[in-house]
Amino acid sequence: MEYRRLPHGDEQISVIGLGTSSLGESDEAEIIGVIEQAMQNGINYIDLAAGHAKTFEAVGKAIKGKRDKVYLQIHFGALYDSGAYGWSTDPKAIKKSIAWQLEKLGTDTIDFGFIHCLDEAADLEAFKRHGIIELLLSLKEQGIVKHLGLSSHTPALVHKVLDMNLIDMVMFSINPAYDNQYGDYAIGENNERMNLYRRCEKERVAISVMKPFCGGQLLDASISPFGC
Repeated sequence: MEYRRLPHGDEQISVIGLGTSSLGESDEAEIIGVIEQAMQNGINYIDLAAGHAKTFEAVGKAIKGKRDKVYLQIHFGALYDSGAYGWSTDPKAIKKSIAWQLEKLGTDTIDFGFIHCLDEAADLEAFKRHGIIELLLSLKEQGIVKHLGLSSHTPALVHKVLDMNLIDMVMFSINPAYDNQYGDYAIGENNERMNLYRRCEKERVAISVMKPFCGGQLLDASISPFGC
């Protein structure tokens, strides 16, 4: 496995991370097996924008006694009250969800605390108005959150958060299809997306890539926008 150092930190992060959005479609034993196999093969970065509530307890069991071997990326705004993924900017719901996630994961620290799924300008205003950014900053001061981050599909909004000089990591949708305006999350013109990548590099803000295969389309010629 190849590792890269976080520009605003000393963490050595595996170039391949593990997303958990669909892990909850499997039973607990299989989820635990996937996490264990990933770790055995050098993956040390786990994103927890999971699609299902049951994923968290399974991940907690898989990393028990090995918490120092993995970095957890946890999203402020993702909810699991219904048993499946939900989303909110309500501060009470977010605080409750974060406490629940930490309990199920068996940890009291968050390596990367993310402003979750910021795709509309109104959502950024809601996060500000409801004190979510202040909450993240407070948790960072307390040492509960080590690094702040942001997940988004919208270049213009990532720029707005970069202007706030808060974050060490951006989770962004990058693949050849999106960068050439194919797909539902191909937000922003090609040059706008490229300029964002250049700015992150210049300001030493790391990028955690989501949807690298265009939601699986690039793995299947029959549905690939490129026909191959």
